[in-house]
Amino acid sequence: MKINYHNRKFTGVTNSPNGQVNGETIFHYQQHDNILTASYSGGSILQGHMQGVVNDDNSLDFVYHHLDVHQVLKSGHCHSVPEVLEDGRIRMHERWSWTYPIIGDGNSIVEEIK
Repeated sequence: MKINYHNRKFTGVTNSPNGQVNGETIFHYQQHDNILTASYSGGSILQGHMQGVVNDDNSLDFVYHHLDVHQVLKSGHCHSVPEVLEDGRIRMHERWSWTYPIIGDGNSIVEEIK
């Protein structure tokens, strides 16, 4: 089953301690063909953007950048694997890495908001 991410909204469920996404962070995905973009904000993130691709297996590969509440610009990349829940919502299992200005990686889960 091909997943279309267009106009879906997600929020953070779990995250590694060195991550900034949490339950107050809202992601708004847009998809055109296999190109994915998103904007996000909330919690310790003032404003962020993502750009990437939807792979044939519905996984996502994207880069992200955001400005946090301390006005520090941060960026990284992420590989995200979907799980379709019983109620039809999507849960994304993410493996991410910071690329600027810090180095580090972690895991997070975001879930679709209906």
